Amino acid sequence: MTQKQNVLAHLKAGKTITPIQALSKYGCFRLADVIYKLRSDGHRIKTEEYETPNGAIVGRYRLQ
Repeated sequence: MTQKQNVLAHLKAGKTITPIQALSKYGCFRLADVIYKLRSDGHRIKTEEYETPNGAIVGRYRLQ
């Protein structure tokens, strides 16, 4: 499966995904680009802000 297919399957399973998860699970260095392509395909994906334990703010994505 492609990174796009893996991320979409992950989201369709009702899970959220962060860039760190995408990198570790699917080798996806540019999750935002994959999300952009999925949105371009018509998928409704919501972005939420997420604070990591070290205080960094990153995006967390989920299907709407």
